[in-house]
Formats: sequence, C-alpha cells, structure tokens
Amino acid sequence: MTGQKALMASYGPILEALYDRYNGPAFLTPDPVEVLYPYGETAEREVVAFIAASLAYGRAGLIKRSLSRILPLLGPSPRSFLLAADRPSLTERFRGFRHRFTDEEDLVDLLFALGALIRDRGSLERAFADGLSPQGRSHLSLVPFVGLIRSRAGGRPNSLLADPSGGSACKRLHLFLKWMVRRDAIDPGGWTVLRPASLVVPLDRHMHRIGLELGLTMRRQADLKAALEMTEAFAHVCPDDPARYDFVLTRFGIRNDLAMESLFDLCRKGGHRPFPSSPLTRS
Repeated sequence: MTGQKALMASYGPILEALYDRYNGPAFLTPDPVEVLYPYGETAEREVVAFIAASLAYGRAGLIKRSLSRILPLLGPSPRSFLLAADRPSLTERFRGFRHRFTDEEDLVDLLFALGALIRDRGSLERAFADGLSPQGRSHLSLVPFVGLIRSRAGGRPNSLLADPSGGSACKRLHLFLKWMVRRDAIDPGGWTVLRPASLVVPLDRHMHRIGLELGLTMRRQADLKAALEMTEAFAHVCPDDPARYDFVLTRFGIRNDLAMESLFDLCRKGGHRPFPSSPLTRS
C-alpha cells in the first residue's frame, strides 16, 4: 500500500463519520446551495446554480445577499426570463448591481450569455455535453463549456467566468458541477451527463488549508494541480464520489461554531480513538 493510500485508509472512517454527522440541513447555513432548493426542475435549477456558483466568492453572507437581489428579479422561472431577455432590459433591471469585484456589466453579460446558450442548445447540460471529454476528470470538459458561454458574453474579461484552461482551481465552476451532478441531503443534483466519479473537488482557501494540514497535497498554491491531487486523495476513500466530503470539511472553515483544529486533531489520530459524541465545536 502506497503512503497516500495508507494515509487515506486511516482517514476513511473519520471522513465517513463526519459525513454522517454534518452532511445535513442543520449545518447548511450559511451556504449558497440552499437558494437552489425551491427550483424543482433541472432546467431551472441549472440556471440558478450557475449564477449562484459564479458569485460564490467572498463571505457567505455577502454571497447570499447578492443572490437575494438577483433571483427575485428573474421571477419564478429564471430560464424563461433569460430566454426572453435582451441586453438593454437586463442592463436596466440590474443597474447599480455590485458584488465585490463584480459590477453590473459583468452580471448582465453573464445572464445574456446564459440565455443565448440555452436558446442555441436547449439547456446548459446539453451545452456541457457537447464538449464532454470521454475520459478524465470534469476540468477537461469545462474548457469548451466556458468557451461557449464566453463567446456569448461579449468576449471581454468577466469576473464571473474563470478560465479553466489557465491552471486555476476554478473553484466556482467545480462547485456548480458538484451541485448539479451529486445528489444527497445537500447537493440537489439533476444532471445525468456526468458521473460523480468524474468531479473535481472545489478548492478554496479553507479546503486547501485542510489539504496541506492533512497531507492531501504538497502544493502551496491553491491551483488546479492542488485540486487534482486532493481529488485523487479522496478517490482512494470513495472512488465513485471523490467530492463527497467537500461540504462537511468546509463547514470547519465557514461556520464559527466548528473548530478546524479539532478537525485536524481528530484526523491525525485516525482510528486510534472513538469518534467524539459531541460536535467538534470551539471551546
């Protein structure tokens, strides 16, 4: 057994115990994924998911506040709204919008591009399927998919569209895929074109810190290579669903009531002590 396989074998029972305890609605807030739950149809949910994931940078409270401004203006059917919307009407509706580095022009370009792509291909899932890589992880298929969106977004740089061909971890794009492909108590799913086994772990600074502390990656930069290293590490535990533990682990970087040092201590001890009966809260 290789070093990493042995390491992940020791983490496996702990990761599953964490999943059983924390992968549920009680630990959902604050997380933007909950804005997807009112949308029962996949065709609606994929639109909301792409918008929500694209804005998922910065504090969770700020993300949800920005989404609370956008989503009501899209009405009960965001898909139908975007299919009918032109650029001038979008500009008028979202005038003055700002989310950290994102201004109204970036948002309007993205919304217009999503509507244009859905008109052309029928859905975001079909557009993604057109560039689906027959093998390998999902980052390979994101390159043509984002290219389709960018070609309809005016061609200029956009803070809401990362470049999956440039070596970036593209956390927000992989978060979108995780929401749409996985299905459990947190991720609502809906897409069938991609298997959970092909997903890449969405890598933000919290997950990167966890990866460094627990030896899942040696890369000091939170880039695509680090994301792929961590994904392969988790695949030793759950090859059919390497992104399975993303939600529960990132609770320790997002929620003030869960202590990351307690998480590290628990994982380092592996199976050498019982899983604690009380939550891993801050003292």
